[in-house]
Amino acid sequence: MMKQFKIIADGTCDLAKELAAQYDITVVPGHLVFPGNKELKAFLDWDTVSRDDFYADLKKRPDEYSTSPANVEEFSAVMEENAKAGYDMIVMTISSGISGAYNFASQAKDIVKKKYEVEITVVDTLRFGPGFGLMAIYASKLRGEGKTIEEVTSWLEDNKNRFHQAGWLDDLSFVAKKGRLTHAKAFFGTLAGVKPIGEFDYNGLTTVIGKAKGSKKAYSALLSYIEGTIEDPEDQIIFIAQTNRLPQAEEYKTMIEEKFHPKAVYIKDVYPSCGINVGPGLMAAYYVGKPISSDLSFERELLNKYLEAKE
Repeated sequence: MMKQFKIIADGTCDLAKELAAQYDITVVPGHLVFPGNKELKAFLDWDTVSRDDFYADLKKRPDEYSTSPANVEEFSAVMEENAKAGYDMIVMTISSGISGAYNFASQAKDIVKKKYEVEITVVDTLRFGPGFGLMAIYASKLRGEGKTIEEVTSWLEDNKNRFHQAGWLDDLSFVAKKGRLTHAKAFFGTLAGVKPIGEFDYNGLTTVIGKAKGSKKAYSALLSYIEGTIEDPEDQIIFIAQTNRLPQAEEYKTMIEEKFHPKAVYIKDVYPSCGINVGPGLMAAYYVGKPISSDLSFERELLNKYLEAKE
């Protein structure tokens, strides 16, 4: 009989409690610092503060907000609890290019494995936020299909670079300042009416690969870009993440449903663990597609072909 295993993800997976419960994913929260040096455990709901109040205040004083990952002891405690119950584990973390969570989880794994006869694999997702959360859901679905811990881990390692982001960030100065954007200088700041369109790079950071003038052009180019990069859309779950861009996300959701007919499209809030580093102004879809090129040359060329096309 195949041994059961748990899927554990750090709090930057951005999965709301309901989705985490639905897919049986254990979330290890990190830490937040709010204005006044108020330290909080990271949360995946809006019980502590309302979404609108959080993003409004974050925009006013971004330097007074910060995040840090779960530490070695916190990862160890969750792993030990599951080890005592007899479970093997896949532990998924935010990109090691962004955070120390992968190293902390790896240290915790070594500690727990010295005490218990369990299999623990730690996966550096090379993603953050909704892209990471979507990957965790795919891991859960594979587990539900009867795949072993080795098979699921292997799939994650082989396919992590197929998780795409297709959307815009209205305020690049914010996300660049927080270290989640590459090549920031070329696109720095907020340009009226211009939608900078971003994709994940190899380290899970967002890289701007093109700029659209206005929402209409952005939507059109993004739908074409998704069409050119997605694989088997009708079999997919797609996330649309938004930080105070709900009307745009709802419009995008309708367009994606009508064009691609996926199994499900979820509009997702971005909670403080990621929101503090992304800021207001994100509206993007997350899906599985072709492997992303190492220098994003293919993706950049593809998007700009659509951006340059006449209406």
